[in-house]
Amino acid sequence: MELSPDTIVALATAPSPAGVGVLRLSGSNLADFSLALTGKPLPRPRFASLRPFYDSQGLMIDAGLLLYFSSPHSYTGEDVLEIHAHGSIAVLHALQEHCIVCGARLANPGEFTLRAYLNHKIDLNQAEAVADLIAAESLSAAHSAANTLAGVFSKEVHGIIDDLINIRVYLESHFDFSDEEDIAEHGQDEQRIFKDNIRQVISRVDQLLENSAHGMLLRQGKTIVLIGSPNVGKSSLLNALTEEDHALVTPIPGTTRDLIRGHLVIQGIPLHLIDTAGIRETIDPVEIAGIDKTWQAIQSADIALIVLDIRFGLTVEDENLVNKLPHNLRQVFVLNKRDLLVPDDLSSTCEGIMFTTSHAVSAKTGEGLAELKGALLDWVGGDLAAQEAPLILARERHIFGLKEARAHLMQALEVSSVNEFAAEDLRLAQNSLSSVGGTDFVADDLLGEIFSRFCIGK
Repeated sequence: MELSPDTIVALATAPSPAGVGVLRLSGSNLADFSLALTGKPLPRPRFASLRPFYDSQGLMIDAGLLLYFSSPHSYTGEDVLEIHAHGSIAVLHALQEHCIVCGARLANPGEFTLRAYLNHKIDLNQAEAVADLIAAESLSAAHSAANTLAGVFSKEVHGIIDDLINIRVYLESHFDFSDEEDIAEHGQDEQRIFKDNIRQVISRVDQLLENSAHGMLLRQGKTIVLIGSPNVGKSSLLNALTEEDHALVTPIPGTTRDLIRGHLVIQGIPLHLIDTAGIRETIDPVEIAGIDKTWQAIQSADIALIVLDIRFGLTVEDENLVNKLPHNLRQVFVLNKRDLLVPDDLSSTCEGIMFTTSHAVSAKTGEGLAELKGALLDWVGGDLAAQEAPLILARERHIFGLKEARAHLMQALEVSSVNEFAAEDLRLAQNSLSSVGGTDFVADDLLGEIFSRFCIGK
């Protein structure tokens, strides 16, 4: 992908009223834009200058700060101009329109960060970390994104690549592949050293895979669907868990017709909760449509909270529902409305209907909810705060590349003698790791896909 010669402009702050709004330009001829917007030349690089701001009609519409960052000492590696105005949408749009009249074009999503990548200011992993940091739903996710943005992930990958290169150099300097007898003369010591070195690399890849998997959990979270018969308290449970009134709650069965979503963060892990229509036989076309959406949500969920009325336990309808669930879906029974039973009845009822993964709660009073949240944390992956190594907010491409590299390393480890086949496996492993490292050649379509998910001003 080649750098565009255009000067681009976009809002760098959210398009909503605020105390301050920032407009950013990146490209060439920024002196012309400074004259047009403020009537004055560019300020000194990295010095804030108080300026009047004019619209395209030459009318003053605001006053604020102008900052200039000269190439290559800027975010994008190009000349960058930042306009810090008051956060009026009308003012910011007028200034943006003036920039476009002067020859700039509106930036594409993620184009500022794309230019930083193409100008070698950051690698691809760091570029993706920018989006992760913006989207972080917890401090844990923000810390992990900041680590990746600082280059921790890329440095670890390149450290593994360096180890692999050393093994390949060792291999080529100690063995003559054209003479199998010469290989045998080196005895078992050379074989042992070679394989021990590969095992060490595999161990580092495994550690990175584990950290990446945990990091994916921080970034993506888990989807939990609340299912069950009508009027068992699914909507009340959603509201109680999220501590917000997402769902309408009434004593009338079948109130929930559409999917209602809520979000909960437990020790840094985002949980995406989906309240669904109660599943029952019905002729109501609207309710039938809601039940169809329930089954669609079930197919994409990681965990199903099967909500029961503790007074009735597992009914025939509930058993039919459970039997239809996907086999790979984690199932947890939640016995709701425990507040309606006296303590003695609660104990005897629970003894009769408790399952291996079940919790008795009251969405109304909050009883048992803390224990349920703790269990949810265990079910989705445990306490990530206990991890010693920095977590990586990895993506599928990272996991795929690491697993592919590991497979090639295992093939090199399993050969009966160190030969050209082992050397080829090591080369392929290095290629796979290079694709993860974020500095190798990346296809234009992949770059387009990655940066299209950014906000326009970044």
